[in-house]
Amino acid sequence: MVKITLLTYGIQDNLVPFFVFFSTISSYNFIRLYRINAIQDWFYEFNKNNKKGIVGLTLTSVLLFVYLGFLLNIYALVALIPFGIFTLFYVVPFPMQKKNPIALRSFAFLKLFLIAISWAGVTVLIPLLNYNIEIQLHEVFIFIQRFLFVLVITLPFDIRDVNYDSENLKTLPQVFGVQQTKRIGLLFVMLFLGIELFKNSISSNQFRIHLIVGLLSLFFLFRANQNQHKYYSAFFVESIPIVWLGIFIWLN
Repeated sequence: MVKITLLTYGIQDNLVPFFVFFSTISSYNFIRLYRINAIQDWFYEFNKNNKKGIVGLTLTSVLLFVYLGFLLNIYALVALIPFGIFTLFYVVPFPMQKKNPIALRSFAFLKLFLIAISWAGVTVLIPLLNYNIEIQLHEVFIFIQRFLFVLVITLPFDIRDVNYDSENLKTLPQVFGVQQTKRIGLLFVMLFLGIELFKNSISSNQFRIHLIVGLLSLFFLFRANQNQHKYYSAFFVESIPIVWLGIFIWLN
């Protein structure tokens, strides 16, 4: 998704993509290891059987993303601060209440939007700021589109975990039910495509790419259920951004 942003502006450099790649491995593994007792059984077994490899991969990624972080410009680094805080306190109890501290992911309705804001910020704002591209209305529209896209591809995960997540999370499937959540996802995709009409210049090629990505996301959302295969969301839905990049390169 970082590459899509950069290639849209004709930037071939891979500093930010590698930085985001290694920081993502580090943060995701940190979250998984921190919540080792709260993850699904098959994932728990995988982590337990491959703990040394996961820890080694995580430490290597931490060293690489810290090194690459020194190569980013100051504006990108400053903009990263809130997303770093989101990641840390996503699972680490927030020291707001001494008696009963809770993590950000435990706040009702917050989890989905926290993920989408973080992904949109890191994959749109950080690359643009690092290469001194001014954030104007056009870039705000790209940010909103990315935010909506992440909302949509996160919903199959919430549907998968509807009977597994704590009721206090108040995920969309828990509150509105699975079928209504899919309709809400349809609305997100319609907004995702509709925003294209408000950009400075409407590109038929860009709209075609977004249409394919939107329909693909809807396909996986509407086929999602609570008893989906363990790789349905964790591999196939997760791979949609890679497909998006492939289509982008192919059509451009």
